[in-house]
Amino acid sequence: MNDLFFDLETQRSIQEVGGRENIRLLRVSVAVAYSTATAAFKTYSESQIAELIADLKAATRVIGFNVLRFDYEVLKYYTQERLSDLPTLDLLEDVYNKLGFRVGLDALADATLGVKKSADGLAAIQWFREGKLEQLAAYCCDDVAITKQLFEWGRDHGFLQYPDRQGRKKQVPVTWR
Repeated sequence: MNDLFFDLETQRSIQEVGGRENIRLLRVSVAVAYSTATAAFKTYSESQIAELIADLKAATRVIGFNVLRFDYEVLKYYTQERLSDLPTLDLLEDVYNKLGFRVGLDALADATLGVKKSADGLAAIQWFREGKLEQLAAYCCDDVAITKQLFEWGRDHGFLQYPDRQGRKKQVPVTWR
């Protein structure tokens, strides 16, 4: 069994590429994966995307947050592979299907785990432009670690927590294995 937790950051913002219909033009600045088979994180630069795609295809299952509608779409710039056909658990998609609305990674992590993301995607773009690649990779790695922790919490407890509009914690059931 090799679950591969995965996230990527981009070189550009949605606004810079003309909207969500052009996600593949965002281009990868860095990607990080955590393999349960090796119990290790691996960082990929844009020049290593072919290796990342091979690792995604070799995984028993890919687990991510917004991976189906974002990360795989960004990777379409680099491959003709139908990554959406890979065995994938998208935590955002699963929560959305249960609640009918999107809840961000930061909100789920804060309510469920008591941890906050270290930054956001716009900061990651700025770090890329400034050549702060170690800081960028560390941020992406943190997001992968949070996604892994959320998955494990949901798997072990059968729910995640999220804040409602009044800031009260609510539960959303999950059936992850």
